[in-house]
Amino acid sequence: MGNMLRCRPLHDGGNNKINVGLHGINRIVYKKMDLFCEKYNESIPAEKAYCIHPKEYCKFRTACIIHFMGGENGSSDSEEVSNTEDGMITLQFDKGNGLLPAIVQDHVTKEVLMVAYVNDLAWKKTLETGKAHYWSRSRNKLWLKGETSGHQQIIKKILVDCDEDTVIYQVEQLGGAACHTGHRSCFFRQVSDDKFETIDEPVFDPAEVYKK
Repeated sequence: MGNMLRCRPLHDGGNNKINVGLHGINRIVYKKMDLFCEKYNESIPAEKAYCIHPKEYCKFRTACIIHFMGGENGSSDSEEVSNTEDGMITLQFDKGNGLLPAIVQDHVTKEVLMVAYVNDLAWKKTLETGKAHYWSRSRNKLWLKGETSGHQQIIKKILVDCDEDTVIYQVEQLGGAACHTGHRSCFFRQVSDDKFETIDEPVFDPAEVYKK
């Protein structure tokens, strides 16, 4: 392919993978070079780096370097590009009345640690700081995970689903546990016949960690 870029995976023209940074797509500078769209098997000059098929479904959309570099053709009747006025990427928060689910995994084992919710503010704080922020539905406030316990979640990778209304945070879990009960995962029980069965032991004592 020479000096061409495929929509997915993202490459810099060689063998080095381009990582989407924690501080937003808008802060990444890509090399100026021709692009290649795998879906439509067509090349696109760098100066015309926008998707010319914006209304059609594409499984590569959320990882498409054409979409990231140039957006979509502004002259088309395309769907709205998911960027805020300041250029930071955003999600389809309207679909969840302002709140969207965030599935949290250990970045090494891929174990599911917890599920929480993010709004636009929590999403922006996560991108800005590289630490997982959520919106607490019970307290109705922004929540930095680990603010009290010190068991923060350091973002290693963020995955976005095809509808841009659910995310996966792959994290380094500080303190070894994500659950306020002291267990490593909030999913420490399984259904066994007609009851819930605890399947692991707490990593820490909540009474000690959360004492005032």
